Amino acid sequence: MKRILVAVIAFGAMFTNAAFASEQLAKEKNCLACHAIDSKLVGPAYKEVAAKYKGDKSAEDKLAQKVMKGGSGVWGQIPMPANPQVSAAEAKTLVKWVLSLK
Repeated sequence: MKRILVAVIAFGAMFTNAAFASEQLAKEKNCLACHAIDSKLVGPAYKEVAAKYKGDKSAEDKLAQKVMKGGSGVWGQIPMPANPQVSAAEAKTLVKWVLSLK
């Protein structure tokens, strides 16, 4: 029984650390200068992004490209600039985190 409890705690900690790590990555890559989790700043709230793309199987790849290359027109007049400091792997990590928000 102890092994099961330890496994459950470790499994939960793994996801908590992943969520924290992704938020930390967003801070490190300066994403939070324009975005917040719960409210619109310059760009949309991350929870709004997650809601808009919920169920869209192509969203992860599409949004990872936008993170790196920038984009415009989806959320209004203000364009999202390119982020050359974000690698493809980091962009995927960030997008997975954003899409996991509820």
